[in-house]
Amino acid sequence: MKVLLTGGNGFVGSHVLDRLLQQQISVVALLRAASDRSFIADQLGKIEVRTGGMDQPASLDAALEGITHVIHCAGATKALNAEGFFAVNQLGTRQLVQAVNRRGSQIQRFVHISSLAVAGPATSDQPKHESDEPKPVSDYGRSKLAAEQEVIRGCQVDWTILRPPAVYGPRDREFLRLFKAAKCHVLPCFGGGRQQLSLVYVSDLAAAIVSALTHPNAVGEIFFAGSPEIVTTADLARCVATESGCWTLTLPLPDAVLWLACQWAQLVSRVTGKANVLNAQKFAELIAAGWVCDVTKLKGELGYDCRTSLREGVVQTRDWYRAQGWL
Repeated sequence: MKVLLTGGNGFVGSHVLDRLLQQQISVVALLRAASDRSFIADQLGKIEVRTGGMDQPASLDAALEGITHVIHCAGATKALNAEGFFAVNQLGTRQLVQAVNRRGSQIQRFVHISSLAVAGPATSDQPKHESDEPKPVSDYGRSKLAAEQEVIRGCQVDWTILRPPAVYGPRDREFLRLFKAAKCHVLPCFGGGRQQLSLVYVSDLAAAIVSALTHPNAVGEIFFAGSPEIVTTADLARCVATESGCWTLTLPLPDAVLWLACQWAQLVSRVTGKANVLNAQKFAELIAAGWVCDVTKLKGELGYDCRTSLREGVVQTRDWYRAQGWL
């Protein structure tokens, strides 16, 4: 087996790379020449790097030379506008699928990493199932849905799609904000802290992705890959504060404040030309009653369970942040 991994230098992709190497699987990473490789610096000597990107079809053909399996982790989680999301998430996936198709039977499995954002909001009383009609509420979610359709309708080899909920763990700069807030003795709380969440610890997600590479039950299927534990935003903030050893004051963030923050972040992005995860589109996701998915299909059909509890994941993430000097 020889795996082409896209997005292998990113937060999730770097953990997928770690898992592949732990299982002694040969890996080729597709990276841009100027990409930040700090997360995988210790692994570069163990893999082959091929230069290119989703917007460079010729580089994709070269990258697939000798490849038997593909894990597509690359994608945009922030962009200046809708076109930016679709250019990377949909068009980039289309280019890769077309390159895979040109290889014919050489490629045995295409594993595509999507998002719960495709499915839309849901709560614990009616969690999202893979068979539910997708109802994304943001440009990001709509672009990831469009990417899924490129795989489902266009991929001519065996494929699998995984939809993780919010991912956290070592190397995640977004989750770091909660720890920094706790260190400043502030406990941000929006929606009254009642928004329900499915989460997944990044190492669990990486293991699920790698297991989908060869499992016969994964062919032509979509799976939510998350922890069965459901938490609220208040639970999450309290856990971070507790494991940080910090006293905190609750800072309520009413919807109006969130809306203003999202609009301001959008304006700053337009002025500076630098995309931010927080933007006008994010508001609909932040005020949703919940982002909860049913994960029983993953365990029932692939036999895999994302077992890391919130507390365990927060502790391991905290320790990594401290070891790296991020906190």
